[in-house]
Amino acid sequence: MSPGTQAAPSEAVAAMAAGARLEAMRRRVRLARVAVWTVIAAGPIALCVAVASTPTTVQAAVPAQPTAVRTATAAAHPGGYAQLFVGAWLRSDANDATSAQARLAQSMAPDVELPDPAADAQSAPQSVTAVRSAQRGTGAWSVTVAAQYANGSVRYYTVPVVSDGAGASFTVTGAPGVVAGPARAEVAKSPYGVTVPEGDLSSAVGEFLAAYLTGNGEVDRYLAPGVKLTAVSPAPYTAVTVQQVSAVEEAAAAEQAPTGGTTVRVLATVEARDTDGRWPLAYELTLTARSGRWEVAALESGTAQDGGGR
Repeated sequence: MSPGTQAAPSEAVAAMAAGARLEAMRRRVRLARVAVWTVIAAGPIALCVAVASTPTTVQAAVPAQPTAVRTATAAAHPGGYAQLFVGAWLRSDANDATSAQARLAQSMAPDVELPDPAADAQSAPQSVTAVRSAQRGTGAWSVTVAAQYANGSVRYYTVPVVSDGAGASFTVTGAPGVVAGPARAEVAKSPYGVTVPEGDLSSAVGEFLAAYLTGNGEVDRYLAPGVKLTAVSPAPYTAVTVQQVSAVEEAAAAEQAPTGGTTVRVLATVEARDTDGRWPLAYELTLTARSGRWEVAALESGTAQDGGGR
């Protein structure tokens, strides 16, 4: 038998073996695909298992230190609760424990006695306001409440309040105590140290505030490009007069507006009038010079916003 004849069976066997291996690989791929589609229908968890079992391995990047996401709910502040209690307590009478105010005070502070006012005692306060709170420990607070009376006098009460762990419920744990009011805080020197004379800047401020507060004119014509500001509506005053304009920057003292690019911050004190009288008001403004005129770039009350069309 010739060498060529002898080699043919060997080549045939090798080809058949290679074909078998190829067919086996194709079968495994088909089975893997079927498994993946099956678990996709079964749900996300099964899909993860199937992907892990397929021949192709995908290595995902895992952060070394995962970031924990916490959702914190701020505990309610006890100031309003103490304010409500002091208002009810001051308006209650131990001789009439069934009144609405007495029952409210007792429900908020079961262990606190009601007051026993004399027949000619000062009337109940016109308003009660929480002015200061200090946390004394976990869930324990001391709240200072101011009671203002019709004659203009003010009396301050401190109230002990406890809250639950979630800050969802409160209880007054003791009788109020009369204390001195908060001291007056030191006030820093005003940054508005430059006096602005009558001129383009003071005129721009006066015209803008007149439009803003009286509706006399369009507010938009006094605004810098990109600034949005809506006039007070309905207009609360019939006339507005500028009393004084002070500025932070020396550039504001010029009688005429620069050609452009200069920004100044001013404090304008004005007198507003309506049918009920006159009212002294003050406004902090930022103005920018453009094309020889001053334009309002911001009203520091927070109603002016940069961005957007005029």
